[in-house]
Amino acid sequence: MWSLAWPWALLALPLPLIMRYLLPEARGMSEAGLRVPSIESFRTLMDRSGAEQLLNWRFWVAALAWILLVLAAARPERIGDELDVPVAGRNLMLAVDLSGSMDQKDFELGGLRVDRLTATKAVASDFIERREGDRIGLILFGERAYLQVPLTLDRETVNVLLLEAFIGLAGEKTAIGDAITLAVRRVHEQKVNVGEQVLVLLTDGANTAGEVDPIKAAELAQQVGLRIYTIGIGAEQLEVASLIGGRRRINPSADLDEDTLTKIAGLTGGRYFRATDTASLQDIYKLVDELEPVEEPESGFRPVKSYYFVPLGVAVALVALLSLTSLLKRFALSRAREVQTRAG
Repeated sequence: MWSLAWPWALLALPLPLIMRYLLPEARGMSEAGLRVPSIESFRTLMDRSGAEQLLNWRFWVAALAWILLVLAAARPERIGDELDVPVAGRNLMLAVDLSGSMDQKDFELGGLRVDRLTATKAVASDFIERREGDRIGLILFGERAYLQVPLTLDRETVNVLLLEAFIGLAGEKTAIGDAITLAVRRVHEQKVNVGEQVLVLLTDGANTAGEVDPIKAAELAQQVGLRIYTIGIGAEQLEVASLIGGRRRINPSADLDEDTLTKIAGLTGGRYFRATDTASLQDIYKLVDELEPVEEPESGFRPVKSYYFVPLGVAVALVALLSLTSLLKRFALSRAREVQTRAG
């Protein structure tokens, strides 16, 4: 749909006609620009009626240029289709464990046995896609914690960099406290005022590295209003080949520190979840969606694009054309004057 931002500017359209009738006529030139033996031929031009003068193409070009200038001043704009825009979003950080134990293949995905990180990527990727309107950041941690993606509305970039992560990228050990501290610092530095600050931390072990104790980091998170949802990942039992033949059952998640993860979530007002397989991991992320719902979209926003530059550009081109023809006319009269002077 097309409209004018300032339609009142169209009131200036009759201004040239008003000025023509209100202002006194310009005095004639005191000196002839071209001396000729007889003025009869020029008298015919001077005696033309107003209707005949309107046939002059320069008049119409000037009139069109004026109309376009006034139209540009009215700022024509195109209003697009109505869009749904979230009212507000969250600062939502994802912290994913890349320690060496994440290569344990105790999860299934599509009927195939996969490692914990592969299952995490698949489920977390779907979770990210559903968080429209949230500012999402990505922290990858192992022996050290790294901010892979700062808080952003670009969910596609977060997804790509999550899928490109690999085990051991940040070291073989697990620095849970450093990951939480990094999230606290990034959320605290944000100047965007949002109501909710959330961290979803996924790990399969205990804090075995880093400079900050996880509980101390959780207390810092509580002070800045960062709510933490912790997810302990790993199967509770797994069949492996025995050294003496046959098979035996083991607990591949024996190193998981559930007590610490529960305390972290409790201190910050979040919750601790246990993911023992891909299905439960999917259910956990869906539950996080329910606990931290995406804001409902607000209808009524229409994108507006201004096109004032189109009539303005055409008007400038027409004025340039008139100026060029005027210069050429003066040049021709000047040459005629020189010829007349030489002939006289």
